[in-house]
Amino acid sequence: MKIIAALSAIVLLFTPVPAVAGSRAGIVPAVAGSRTGIVPAVAGSRAEIPCPKPKIAKPSAPPRPTPPPENAEQMAVGGADLATHGLVIPDGAKNPPALTATTWMVADLDTGEVLGACGPHVHQTPASVQKMLLAATAIADLDPKKQVTVTRGDLDIEPGSSAVGLVVGGKYQISTLWLGLLLNSGNDAANALARMAGGGGTDGVTKTVDAMNALAKSIGAYQTHAVTPSGLDGKGQFTSAYDLALIARVCFENADFRKYALTKVAQMPAQKSPKVGGFQFQNENKLIYNYPGAMGGKTGFTTVARHSYVGAAERGGRRLVATLLGAEARPQRGWEQGAALLDWGFSLPKGTSVGSLVTPEEIAESTKAPAADAPEPAIDETVPAAQQDAPRGLSVAAALTVAVMLAVAPLLLLLIQRRRRRLSRRF
Repeated sequence: MKIIAALSAIVLLFTPVPAVAGSRAGIVPAVAGSRTGIVPAVAGSRAEIPCPKPKIAKPSAPPRPTPPPENAEQMAVGGADLATHGLVIPDGAKNPPALTATTWMVADLDTGEVLGACGPHVHQTPASVQKMLLAATAIADLDPKKQVTVTRGDLDIEPGSSAVGLVVGGKYQISTLWLGLLLNSGNDAANALARMAGGGGTDGVTKTVDAMNALAKSIGAYQTHAVTPSGLDGKGQFTSAYDLALIARVCFENADFRKYALTKVAQMPAQKSPKVGGFQFQNENKLIYNYPGAMGGKTGFTTVARHSYVGAAERGGRRLVATLLGAEARPQRGWEQGAALLDWGFSLPKGTSVGSLVTPEEIAESTKAPAADAPEPAIDETVPAAQQDAPRGLSVAAALTVAVMLAVAPLLLLLIQRRRRRLSRRF
């Protein structure tokens, strides 16, 4: 019996521990999305630091829409330190400016370094900064010289909302529509551009909004969901300060966008039928008039979203972008809060960061399907059948041990029988 026990112990010694589901060779699999800076945050791992805010009277505003449930993994896109509702800044950095913005972020457009943030992944309503997502989706695909005839559906916008002044039946170049969108925040221009980007039919806007959402997902803007191309409030429409930085990074890679965003004055052409005179309109983003090195951006406001803003600037070989959401116009307007954030960002040393802007390539890599399981090994006719029939998952040593036991089993049985006969003779 001692011999059998010893051999059994040998078998157990060489038998591998079962692997965790989805792992190989008993190695615990990596947490989904743990590559490319997408690291799930540990709940309650650190106390949240309140963001600096000025003391102001609470404005009268409609209730904020209820955001979707937070996803821990998506809250940590770009780094675990970004998974916070509070303030995150580099160790030793001076305090950022006190802002009325509910959430904000400062990032480097070139290196992708996130210099600091307040609730970067918290869901907020976008207002007209969503027009940047429309630009990121469609600007490279629409010929700026192509002429578009405006339809009645293009003017189907919320009464009193911003419009650049398009007329039904009017003919405008795509480039003029982009200027009307980015300078004057024209919701009519947004509809016309979205319709054309979606093929020009009655379902063009819907197709483009779908494309906007697909683009957002592909670049890692997981808190972003568009319902309208213009940013006019829609049920379930959200974004975040982090997402806006990702979207801005796509926009500022496009030369046409950079040109439009820095245009101070543009001309709306006169129309023959219907007969309407031409007029001039201006860029509403005051950053380009007042901030050295300004690259442009986008303003936004609805009574629900409050003020939102995206602004970028270049200084000392660095291109930074500031994004903010849920702000009030006093004591500082949106662009002024953006300028204050840019000043703070430029004051930090190069290489400073609390996280990173993920790239589309990193997102694609992190969402790849796992490799298929390895095929079953072919039967090797040179190996004894006893070894081939060993339980799957056993190591080679364990399989050999089992084979040895099967070979010596008759001898062990004979030894046991002889021992029993000797004992019976004694008693």
